[in-house]
Amino acid sequence: MEGKQLKKSWQPPAREQQGGHVTRQLTSSDFQQHRPGRRDVLHDPNTDPDPDPDPDPDPDPDPDRVRLFLKTEVTALSEDTSVRTMKVSTLQLLSCPVLLLLLLLLQLQLFQVSCVPAAQTHSQEPRLLFVEQLSRSQLSFNWRNVTCPLCKAIFTILDVALLSDANEEHVARAVGEACTRLHLAEEKVCRQITELFRDDFIRALQRSLLWPTEACALLVGPSCGKFDIYAPWNITLPKVPKPPVTPPSPPKPGSPQSRVLFLTDVHLDKEYEPGSAADCKDPLCCRKDSSALYWRRREAGYWGTYSKCDLPQRTLENLLENAARAGPWDWVYWTGDIPAHNVWAQTRTQQLSELRIVSRLIHKHLGPNVTVYPAVGNHESTPVNSFPPPFVHGNRSSSWLYEAMAQEWSAWIPEPALKSLRYGGFYTLEVQPGLRVISLNMNFCARENFWLMVNSTDPANQLQWLVHILQTSEDKGEKVHIIGHIPPGLCLGSWSWNYYHIINRYESTITGQFFGHTHLDEFQMFYDEATMTRPLGVAFIAPSVTTYINLNPGYRVYYVDGNYRGSSRLVLDHETYILNLTEANSGPGGSPAGPEPHPTWTLLYRATEAYGISTLFPSDYNRLVRTFINDDRVFRKFWYYRHKGHVSEPCMETCKTTMICFLLSGRYDELEQCDLLNGFEGHMARAARNTLC
Repeated sequence: MEGKQLKKSWQPPAREQQGGHVTRQLTSSDFQQHRPGRRDVLHDPNTDPDPDPDPDPDPDPDPDRVRLFLKTEVTALSEDTSVRTMKVSTLQLLSCPVLLLLLLLLQLQLFQVSCVPAAQTHSQEPRLLFVEQLSRSQLSFNWRNVTCPLCKAIFTILDVALLSDANEEHVARAVGEACTRLHLAEEKVCRQITELFRDDFIRALQRSLLWPTEACALLVGPSCGKFDIYAPWNITLPKVPKPPVTPPSPPKPGSPQSRVLFLTDVHLDKEYEPGSAADCKDPLCCRKDSSALYWRRREAGYWGTYSKCDLPQRTLENLLENAARAGPWDWVYWTGDIPAHNVWAQTRTQQLSELRIVSRLIHKHLGPNVTVYPAVGNHESTPVNSFPPPFVHGNRSSSWLYEAMAQEWSAWIPEPALKSLRYGGFYTLEVQPGLRVISLNMNFCARENFWLMVNSTDPANQLQWLVHILQTSEDKGEKVHIIGHIPPGLCLGSWSWNYYHIINRYESTITGQFFGHTHLDEFQMFYDEATMTRPLGVAFIAPSVTTYINLNPGYRVYYVDGNYRGSSRLVLDHETYILNLTEANSGPGGSPAGPEPHPTWTLLYRATEAYGISTLFPSDYNRLVRTFINDDRVFRKFWYYRHKGHVSEPCMETCKTTMICFLLSGRYDELEQCDLLNGFEGHMARAARNTLC
C-alpha cells in the first residue's frame, strides 16, 4: 500500500483579499494517480469492447506486512472490552453510513476466513462466529463504543480482501448473514439488499480513495485519522466583477404573477394494498406482502396511511385531477423521487416503468399545454443513491436512466437541453423571455452516493457548468431559477461550500431556489459571505406528495413575479395543499361506512397570511426565524405546517434549537456546527436526514 498520500483535513477554502481563488480542478487522472496500483474495475466487458490496458496492475499484498499489522491491531483489540452488539433501525439499514456499518460486519467474517488456523475451518463453510456471539449478547450498540484499533483493523482487512474478486461471494454472504443475525431487517430484505448493492458498491470501493485511517476518521472521529476522501476543491469564478446589489422590492400593485405548481417526492407504490398491514418489520409497509406486527395491527387506508407507507396510484391521480381543476398553471417544477421506498427489491425495469407511468400521468392530467421542468431524485436509480459520474462507462453508468428520462421528457424539454440531461442528468433552458431554469443533479453532491468515494471533485463539472450558465444569464440580463432534489445544505462539504459561494456571487441573477427530498415543509437561508449577517437567498424545500412517514399527501403552489419587462421573478408567496387522510379514509361526513369517493384537497396555509408578512424575500425569512426563536407559539405553527398538518410529536428545546439551526444553514459546515452545539441529539437529528427520505 505504498504511494498513499494524506492531505490536510477539510476546511472551507481560504478566500484571497481580492475575491480570487486558488483553483485546482482535479480530473480522473488525478485520482488514479492518488492511489497507484488500483485496477480499473469500472470496465464492463459486455459493453466496453476495447478497454485501455492497465499500465500498473496491483501487486499481491505482502502477507508478512498484513499479518504484522493485524497482529498489532488485534492485540489492542483483545484488551478492549467496549465492543457492543449492533442494533440499527430498519431505515438506517439502507443509508450510506450503515452500508459502511455492514462492511464493518463483513470484516468480522473476513477476519475468521483470513486469521483462523486452517485446522479449525477445514471442510467447514466460513461462519460469522464473532457476529453470532454478538447477536446472543443482548447488548445495545453505540457508535461511541467502536474503538479506533478495531475500526482500522477491520478496514485494513477489507482493503486487502477487495483486491481479490474471489472474495466478493464472501462479502455478500457475510453482509447478508450479519444483517439477518443482528435483526437489521427480515431475512428476505437482508438477502435482496445485499445482492442489489454488492457489485456496484464493491466496484466503487475498490476504486475509491478510502483508506483505513480515512474510513475510521469518518466513522469514529478525527482522533482516529484524517478524513479527506471528500477533500477540498474550488470551482473557478469569472474575473467579471460582481454587479452592485439592489435590495428586492415588491412589484407594483396589479403586476402580473405566474402560478407555478411544484411536485416533489411522489414515491408511487404500485404494490400498495388497502387493508394490508400498516405496521410491519420491513422498511415499507401497506403492501400486498407486508406482514403485520403481532403487537400492533392497523390496516392500510384506501387513499393512504399514516405510517411507513408510500402513495397508491389512485391518490396521485386524484391529486393531478385536483391540480388540473385548480389551474391554469404557467409551468410546473417537479423535483424527483418517483419510485417507492422498497429499495431492497428494485430493478432497472421497474424503475423505468414507474418513470414512464408518473411522467405520462402528469402529461395526461395537466395537459399538453403545460410545460413541466423535472429534476432527478436520488431514488430514480437502482441501487438507490447510485449515480456514477460520467467517467464511469458501460453497464455501470447511469445512461440507462438518463436516456429513458430524455425520451419521456422530450415533450417538455428541447433537444439542446436533452443533450446535457443524457450526459449528467442536468440541463438548462429558457422558461420565458428573461427567465431561465437550471435543473441540477443533486446526486452529485450526496454523501449517500457511494460512487463519489472514487472522486467527489465537482462530478460531471456540474458546478463549473452552472457558473458558466449564470455568467451568461447575468450578461444577458436574465433571471434564473434553480431546481434540484436534495437541498444544498445537506450536500458534501466542498460541494455545499462552492454552491454557497456561487449563490453569493450571482445573488442578483438567482431569484429562486426550489428543492424537495426531506418530505417536509422547510427552507434554508443564505447570507453574505463577507459578514454572514445580510440575508441574500432562500432555498425553498417543499413538502412531499407521498405520506412517508406519517404525513398527509401534499403539494405546493408558488406565486412568482410575472412575465413583464423588469420583473424580479422573485417568489412573492406560496401555498401548501394537503389531503387529510383521516377524513378521506373515513367516508362522507366522517362516517365509518367507507372511504370518501371524491376526497377534497384543502389549503393548509398561505405563507404571507400564516406568518403575517407581506413578502417572502430573504430579509422576511431572516426576521421570521428570529421570531421562531423568541415566540414558541409561532414556532409551533411552523412545526405543524412542516408536517403537513399531521404532527407525530412536539418539538421541544433541543429539537427546536436543531431545527432553527437547520433553517439558518444553507451550507454544510454550518450544519456541522449545529450538531456540535446540540451534542449527540443534534448529531442524530442530522443522521435522520440521511436515511431514506
